[in-house]
Amino acid sequence: MNSIPPNAQFDDRPLFSGLKVLDIASFIAGPAATTVLSDFGAEVIKIEAPGAGDPHRHTYMSPPNPSSKENYAWQIANRNKRSVVVDLKNPHAAEVFARLVKWADVLVTNFPPRVRQRLGLNYEDVSLLNPRLIYADITGYGELGLEADKPGFDTTAYWARSGLMHVTREASSPPALPVPGIGDHATSISLYAGIVSGLYRRERTGTGCNVQTSLIANGVWGSAMWLQAALQNARFSGGIDRRRPPNALFNSYQSHDCRWILLAFVQEDKNWPAFAQAIKRPDLLADPRFADAEGRHVNSGALVTELDHVFGAHPLAHWRSALDVAHVPYGVVQVWEEIVKDPQLLANQILVPIAKRDGRVTMTVDSPVVIKESPKVAPRVAPDLGEHTDEVLEELGFDAAQIDELRAAGAVPIWPLKAAGVGSK
Repeated sequence: MNSIPPNAQFDDRPLFSGLKVLDIASFIAGPAATTVLSDFGAEVIKIEAPGAGDPHRHTYMSPPNPSSKENYAWQIANRNKRSVVVDLKNPHAAEVFARLVKWADVLVTNFPPRVRQRLGLNYEDVSLLNPRLIYADITGYGELGLEADKPGFDTTAYWARSGLMHVTREASSPPALPVPGIGDHATSISLYAGIVSGLYRRERTGTGCNVQTSLIANGVWGSAMWLQAALQNARFSGGIDRRRPPNALFNSYQSHDCRWILLAFVQEDKNWPAFAQAIKRPDLLADPRFADAEGRHVNSGALVTELDHVFGAHPLAHWRSALDVAHVPYGVVQVWEEIVKDPQLLANQILVPIAKRDGRVTMTVDSPVVIKESPKVAPRVAPDLGEHTDEVLEELGFDAAQIDELRAAGAVPIWPLKAAGVGSK
């Protein structure tokens, strides 16, 4: 049986208080992983390139993203961090980078392998400066192979390449673009898990390690159930048509007020009688076409026709009440205006308050990892571009004259100006 070490220390500090993280990643997956660390109290310094900084500062302005005067995309992946602008391509920045690496416990990057090689940013390079460093890198298509340096985004590497985009559509419909960032956020949790595993390994060995994951690996993991079927030469039924599905009780239906309801009867024989009573169609139980699961599957098109008429006769509120009373598994396809007010999300602190720079308090999406005995820190707004450059350089031991020299050499900006239109609010 495990026992608590006699010298164990317990206090009220956040779980990762004192953990130092260097975020040299862009867009979503890598930065989102360091956000999870920061939610538990880690100190995160984000390194951005001169000019526009991380390109993700601007993606919220691009269709099909919702239009807004506030940079919602930047907040979700970069809250709690400090931003430092350094030109890693500039040889005069070498000492700045070296001190940052020595300062850090964790380094996260999504530079392609060839770029890391060119910048001297490989694990083999930085581990010489800090042997205890947990070096976490994320790629689109993996570290090896002909496509190791190929640019990868969640839509291309996670969704399209993995097969997920192929199957999450109606049989007669073309693939649809998913909400941006779904694959990135899923992958960020894998990267977070790898980092935490690396830290545990360091506790046991005293040395750091190289943690890796990729968008394509996480997309394939997401589609693993059906991919495993393909590996074992299973027979696939083809695309899914909701009018003639394999199972009419695992299908979507539209209410009178044009809302969609998803039935998910995994235990079909158990749920079918209660469902038929709830929709006030006990006659369906006596219909020989639907008497058992095999019959319902063979005659799924006929059952869908019946249920389309049933659900189309009443609004969503009616069906919520009826299906809840029957205790059958279903889901409502919620719209954004409902999700942001969902009482279940608020009760479980999946949506949490965040104070903006102007004093307003709004809500933000919390990271999904919860440790009851280690509460998270209150979220802070994401940084403006280069907001903390001088502050961090001073903490690293650079004096005013040395900082001026770095500016003169172009290693850091003359002044960390806010990128146009992307300030945190």
